[in-house]
Amino acid sequence: MAPVTGTSLGSPPPDGGWGWAVLLAAFISIGFSYALPKSLTIYFKDIREYFSVSYSEIAWMSSIMLAAMYAGGPVSSILVNRYGSRPVVMVGGLMVGIAMTTASFSRSIMHLYLCVGVIGGFGLAFNLQPSLAIIGKYFLIKRPMANGLAMAGSPVFLSALAPLNQFLSDHFGWRGSFLILGALLLNCCVAGALMRPIRAKKKPSTTSSAISEGATPEKGSGDSPPSSSLRGEHIEPQKRACADEMSSFIDLSVFKHRGFLIYLVGNVFMFFGFFAPVVFLAPYAKHRGTDEYPAALLLSIFALADMFARPGTGLIANTKWIRPRIQYLFSFAVASNGVCHLLCPLSTGYAGLVVYAVFFGVAFGMVCSLMFEVLNDLVGARRFSSAVGLVTIIECGPILLGPPISGTLVDMFMDYKYMYYACGFMMLLPGIFLFIMNYFNYQRLDQEEKLRQSQAEAEPKQGQAEAEPRQTKAEAEDMGAVDMGVIKRSVAEDVEGESEMSQEV
Repeated sequence: MAPVTGTSLGSPPPDGGWGWAVLLAAFISIGFSYALPKSLTIYFKDIREYFSVSYSEIAWMSSIMLAAMYAGGPVSSILVNRYGSRPVVMVGGLMVGIAMTTASFSRSIMHLYLCVGVIGGFGLAFNLQPSLAIIGKYFLIKRPMANGLAMAGSPVFLSALAPLNQFLSDHFGWRGSFLILGALLLNCCVAGALMRPIRAKKKPSTTSSAISEGATPEKGSGDSPPSSSLRGEHIEPQKRACADEMSSFIDLSVFKHRGFLIYLVGNVFMFFGFFAPVVFLAPYAKHRGTDEYPAALLLSIFALADMFARPGTGLIANTKWIRPRIQYLFSFAVASNGVCHLLCPLSTGYAGLVVYAVFFGVAFGMVCSLMFEVLNDLVGARRFSSAVGLVTIIECGPILLGPPISGTLVDMFMDYKYMYYACGFMMLLPGIFLFIMNYFNYQRLDQEEKLRQSQAEAEPKQGQAEAEPRQTKAEAEDMGAVDMGVIKRSVAEDVEGESEMSQEV
């Protein structure tokens, strides 16, 4: 796992100060990003009747919005790496506000797909990813807790938007409601304005300092033209320069990271059944004979449980017992969602749906609180922005297909229980997979750490062993020099003595 250090960021994160204002901005931005696609399900019945479409067709609207939000991750990562989080979030808030405003004038379901799904989804992508990235720059020691508090924005906003959308739908219809939501979403621009970048201290360039001291540039540094006979050696630096240029936009080296690949495989399968149970929770309650307001209240109950689960999970994950093995907690959270969905069709009456909403909210909140924290734990803060962008664009496939496939199951069997069974298995199996693979990954990391320590201990001994023969040889040479000096002095004394004796004679 990535060491807990802030040196890769150029300066240590402050873990407070203006970071709390940034955390509030991330809370607002993440809240709108995750809550809006779920809360729009309140309008599904009215829109379906207005355009005369099926459940699977109307489910594409939220599905396209979520998929576009995840597909825009790499673009958002590149923009964040180049311009910072503040302007990207402000542009995203403007995009999603305009998208909802234009959607209120829609004349076909395809227009809703384009406005709400594509444009609105990309606007949410520009809100979500920069908010996650800037938290890692402002927090290090308190990062799990900060991530949990920021991710709690989703249930807080969902609990508020679900009854608000039902109220707006009753009084203004879905067109007027979309217009009001478009104005409300412009608050993301205000949140982006709070995301002040950290001023990193500039370090003197090693190349310039070496030249100023009169050092000779290294061979192949580009100060002298390469020889034409070494064409192969000239092409290789060009390839490396190309890779470095690509890495300046987005770091692709994470695909060589073992833990990252385990995380990616588990999440791809998990997202097939992750959002569909939330999208169809209110329609499922209405299908079982529940009135509209109690059905919408289920989303608020779900959001309330989610609201307390996210910061609570962040506090638990920040403890010294859990943080070194945080991947296990994430695996448990994923599997818990699967168990909740498998047991949902067994619930009876409205009280049973309330119990399901509570347990589902807790399990869902645990996954959302840990989802990006465990990724940051794997790849480190320096590569986190690129890793989020790459993960989200790959995950947009199952996010796009999950709700429509679930809607197709509902249309085929005219019952929601088969959809919940399918989502339960799609969550339980990745949870088991992540637990097993993380166990082997932790074992491998422990072995690598022991090997590294043994090599570090062996290097000083080897250096000492190499120094002893050199010292013995030097001592022998010194002894030899001393003996030769003694011999020369004794010979000189004998010669002087003989000359004196001859003079006396």
